[in-house]
Amino acid sequence: MEPDYHQLASLFPNIAAQMRGALSSLHLAAAQLVPAAQRERDPALDAKAALLDQSYYQLLRLVNNLTAAASLYTEGPAPLRDCDIVDLVNQVYAQAESLADFAGLKLHFRCRASQHVCAVDPAGLEQLLFHLLSNAFKFTPSGGQVTVELRFSQQRVLLSVTDSGQGIDSDQVSILFDRYLHPEQMDPMPHGLGLGLPLCQRIAEGMGGCLMAESTPGKGSRFTLSIPDRTVGTSGVSDVAFDYTGGFNRALLALADALPAKAFLRNNQD
Repeated sequence: MEPDYHQLASLFPNIAAQMRGALSSLHLAAAQLVPAAQRERDPALDAKAALLDQSYYQLLRLVNNLTAAASLYTEGPAPLRDCDIVDLVNQVYAQAESLADFAGLKLHFRCRASQHVCAVDPAGLEQLLFHLLSNAFKFTPSGGQVTVELRFSQQRVLLSVTDSGQGIDSDQVSILFDRYLHPEQMDPMPHGLGLGLPLCQRIAEGMGGCLMAESTPGKGSRFTLSIPDRTVGTSGVSDVAFDYTGGFNRALLALADALPAKAFLRNNQD
């Protein structure tokens, strides 16, 4: 009998809520056992604590994906508002660029426009871009390059993340956006539950667009978000609360699976 994936996905947020409470207690206990001031004075202790912080961020990232899993089966548009997408993408790029060195990578941003206002889901777009960067960082060897490019063509906004990494086999490309439905095709741990790209596709659909993948084994991959280049007449601060960071460093949390432990040293978490 086939499993009911809709029912399973609806359970994930409840599981995540219980995990989040336990994680909060663990993080509080760790912070009390190894205070920040003590870490700053003792590099050896800081290195050990960084491993603990890295594991915490990775688990919190997983919990956030589980929380969002129910959205895989929702329909309808996301709350859109008019934003300067160049500035929004550049802010994410700047946060990720400061961490790329830890992975031994060069990160670039290309956009001919200095400003461009269009309708997006800002929080969703940020989450999508960080996830694509995390994948690019994770699967690109040290010395490689990752490029974020923002283009405007034929009434479409095209945001792509291209890497010079290991690439993806053709049989995997066809199931990238529903891999959680194909457990036999999943990568071994710690590559996650296969929820990230399906969630990104749902974010893209919520903005009236889609997410596309291109890849050549041994040469790298490109993921491109395509959304309508339009405005909706609504701008300013959204009234939709969204904070998937829990107050922690947003870039470190989003890229936790793709960075080495040294990125989590005390001085790098500010």
